[in-house]
Amino acid sequence: MPPRRRTPIAEGHAALEACRAAGWAADRRTTATAVRYTLEELATIAPGRTVEVRVPPHGAVQCIEGPVHTRGTPPNVIETDAATWLRLAVGDLAWHDALDGALVRASGQRAHLEGLLPIASLRVGA
Repeated sequence: MPPRRRTPIAEGHAALEACRAAGWAADRRTTATAVRYTLEELATIAPGRTVEVRVPPHGAVQCIEGPVHTRGTPPNVIETDAATWLRLAVGDLAWHDALDGALVRASGQRAHLEGLLPIASLRVGA
């Protein structure tokens, strides 16, 4: 079952376009909207609760099917900053390049998004 959407699609897409136009350095509110929207898109295409993707301070989402954690720190966590996350989500940055450049912190055997990024529904400027 996909997660409940909190960010209207049109609003999220507009925020994402604004962030890209600003070189991934838009104002805090626009960035937060874009991050939350893209995290919701990720959870929609990869539902589950095995991996937690965190983009502090803007949001976090659990995704990917598999073993579920119920208490404490999840065993599979991915964390990055907003600009890196948005670039990954739209395909301006490859997952392996983000890992190699230490732009993403991933802990746990299943903490990877290879094959899920870029998110096809996030084509910007099309």
